Amino acid sequence: MLKRVLVTLFILAAAPARAVEGGPAPYDNDLQRLAEILGALHYLRGICGANEGQKWRNEMQALVDAEAPSGSRHDLLIASFNRGYRGFQQTYRTCTQAADLAIRRYLEEGAKISRDITARYAN
Repeated sequence: MLKRVLVTLFILAAAPARAVEGGPAPYDNDLQRLAEILGALHYLRGICGANEGQKWRNEMQALVDAEAPSGSRHDLLIASFNRGYRGFQQTYRTCTQAADLAIRRYLEEGAKISRDITARYAN
């Protein structure tokens, strides 16, 4: 359920509130955190047997496509995704109770970020 909420709110939040061409959006820090969460989920869900394939990487691509960032905005989003992925890759080799807990918390946090962006910036 939370995954669907995250995906739906994410798309709604990102699409209507694009940054002014060339400048940062007021919600860029939130988008970077969301990208980091997506990277963490991409790794953690994989080791915990979710059999989702590229789902979270695809969600990241949807974020990049919705925002159409270029230059440093694009690079920061990609770096955030990679940081989330690599941070857990260095820590977890198999699924543990702590990994399951991290997944649940990241799903909740990602949904909250998406709701907050929608509430503040959607038209």
